Amino acid sequence: MGTQNLALVVGSYDDTASASDDYEALRSGQDAGGYEIVGAVVLVRDKDGKVQVKEHGDKSVGHGAAWGAGAGVVVGLFAPPLLAATAVGAGIGAILGKIKKNREEKQFGVDVDEYLTPGTSAVVAVVDDRWADNVEKALTRADKRISKAIDSDDYDKLRKAIDESADDVVEQINS
Repeated sequence: MGTQNLALVVGSYDDTASASDDYEALRSGQDAGGYEIVGAVVLVRDKDGKVQVKEHGDKSVGHGAAWGAGAGVVVGLFAPPLLAATAVGAGIGAILGKIKKNREEKQFGVDVDEYLTPGTSAVVAVVDDRWADNVEKALTRADKRISKAIDSDDYDKLRKAIDESADDVVEQINS
């Protein structure tokens, strides 16, 4: 992909409907040419702490190539433990460990417990950093917003590992 400078943009919501509405607005803004999104998902965390990953507002991730094409990378960069809970394969595990270490050492990434507490939702997008401000502003219904730098090497390696293991990941999610 030739990634250079990427950013993770997160909007946090008290309700799923607002997150889904902002997700659709985000996609519409991209379609209108206001910015380019590398990948985006809606995360919903229930009161018990269980997380559901959704794309396109209400379509659950876990069917076909959509997982490897973007959702898994977005989730892995936002919250490596969420992806590790469903991902199989040593390649993905090694990359997630490196991402976690980079986040701790360089303070990349976002605190999941602050932006996706039980009973809330989040829109998480990966964008070229030149679009980060525009994307963050597009999340108009969010209670909190943040954008943080992503190590492009982490992105590239995680994308490759997921692409190589996409069928195994989807099988594990669907089992």
